[in-house]
Amino acid sequence: MRGRIPQSFIDNLLDRVDIVDLIDARVALKRAGRNYKGLCPFHQEKTASFTVNGDKQFYYCFGCGAGGNAISFLMDYERLDFPTAIESLARHAGLEIPRVQGEGPDPRREQEPLFDVLQRCSSWYQRQLRAHADAGNAVAYLKQRGLTGVIAKRFGIGFAPAGWDNLLQAAGGTAAERELLIKAGMLVTRDNGQCYDRFRERIMFPIRDARGRVIGFGGRVLGDDTPKYLNSPETPVFNKGRELYGLYEARQARRQLNQLVVVEGYMDVVALAQHGIDYAVATLGTAVSRAHLERVFRCCARVTFCFDGDRAGRSAAARALEVTMGLMADGRQANFLFLDEGEDPDSLVRKAGREHFEALLAGGQPIADFLFEELSRGIDLGSFDGRARLSKLALPLIGQAPEGVFRQLLLQELSRRTGLDHGTMTQLARQQTTSPAAAPPQREPPAPAQPPPAAQNPTERPRHRPRQASRIEKTPLRAALANLLFHPRLAALAGDLSALQQPETLEGELLLEMLELLQREPDTPTASLLGSWLNTEKHECAARLLGFEDLLEDEQKSQREFLDALERLRKERHRRRLEGELAALGGLPHRSEEQKARYLQLLMELRAGLS
Repeated sequence: MRGRIPQSFIDNLLDRVDIVDLIDARVALKRAGRNYKGLCPFHQEKTASFTVNGDKQFYYCFGCGAGGNAISFLMDYERLDFPTAIESLARHAGLEIPRVQGEGPDPRREQEPLFDVLQRCSSWYQRQLRAHADAGNAVAYLKQRGLTGVIAKRFGIGFAPAGWDNLLQAAGGTAAERELLIKAGMLVTRDNGQCYDRFRERIMFPIRDARGRVIGFGGRVLGDDTPKYLNSPETPVFNKGRELYGLYEARQARRQLNQLVVVEGYMDVVALAQHGIDYAVATLGTAVSRAHLERVFRCCARVTFCFDGDRAGRSAAARALEVTMGLMADGRQANFLFLDEGEDPDSLVRKAGREHFEALLAGGQPIADFLFEELSRGIDLGSFDGRARLSKLALPLIGQAPEGVFRQLLLQELSRRTGLDHGTMTQLARQQTTSPAAAPPQREPPAPAQPPPAAQNPTERPRHRPRQASRIEKTPLRAALANLLFHPRLAALAGDLSALQQPETLEGELLLEMLELLQREPDTPTASLLGSWLNTEKHECAARLLGFEDLLEDEQKSQREFLDALERLRKERHRRRLEGELAALGGLPHRSEEQKARYLQLLMELRAGLS
């Protein structure tokens, strides 16, 4: 019986494995002072910017931002999932992996039967496309769309015959099998307890995860049923807000993806692949989400969104723009391509061919141009009011972009369009991102709940893809995090954590979680800290901070900087609380004497704190 891998074993394993030996067996390293250096295995470079720190057991690339511990390196370098990486390291260290039993169900034990039954369903649908008496209409439809048997096999396309119990009869012979099909989303249960097939008289498109396992289906109707496209429901193995149709096939087709094209439908993806454009993916009936784009940018640095040019397409593009801005680290590209009315990628590539479509992709509108075009729509930039309105609309979006060259160029362009100098615009942007009165950017719906950081056993992790690493600004929050990461025992000096709660940001959440973990387990080393958030956005936040390696030079200086950063964070939180209370009280007129006295007291406290 396989249980969860205990965190204590993972920490012990990291203590036993020397990251320098592990990486040196795969990447040629040379000593450089206290570190080792080599050419980064995650992006092409001629000058070594990849460093390995043997004392703290981490690696970091100053060229592309890759960073982490021995586990994350093995996962990224050899494309392993978490359990396989642990098993590989355990063999290397001569350790046997213990398993924790009796702590609730093991997610993998719950998921494996679902993967099995979904694969059986996929095979059954494919057999129906080849052999069912009523498959003629489905085959004719696919041929009409220009698809060959080769491409249909590559994508695993199948056919769900008309009728209410075809799959039920074929795969649900026992109560246990029926229960599994229901859990996998393949059967629907009526109020009276009876079951029927979810998919009927449809072309079936299996949806695969990063490892090629079938996790759900999309079905395109052949008759007059609605909806036109039907997706599997949410299940323990399928979350349509995070998955992309065709991503697995794209990664199989090309060892190195240079770009991905995001389109709107299954048939668009398959038709483009039929014509040699095998780097298209589609969302599963949902708007583009942050989770989707994080997966895209882990695979490549360039994405093109291909939408219809109608109102719906423009609306979808505006949503994609908003989500993408927060992920536009330097070196990444995002373009927008709008097709003529009545066209979609499927019809256009069949009519005009690959070269024409790829020429359109090459001429896609860069995200910066689309941003200003979209926001300037209906605004008179010849007037003061119009330019002020453009600034008001643009600054919150620009503020979502990560610090770096791209963000500065956006501010520079906004300065040019409004007539404000670049310094003033930069200051306004800072106010947008730090003012408590500023509306926070809309966030994506939360991902499914994950185990607490120290107990987390992620099951898979996409291979690291290069991103341009620019030196990030050392804010008080980042200074606190970086010093804590390099010197975990500083957590004992943090005092009251409630006064450190920050606005809802990943870095703010990470600081509190890291302090709580280290106050419980003060001897946790840097490598184990990095592993606590593996396979989450917070791991990427922590990995970025490894670039502040100068903090290792002087521990006393690091302690002073850490305490100073915490004090500044507490003052900032106190200031926001005072400003919030002042705003709630409003102005002095029409207030009671008690309220007026409180208002003036708050005002004096705020002024004293700012002096």
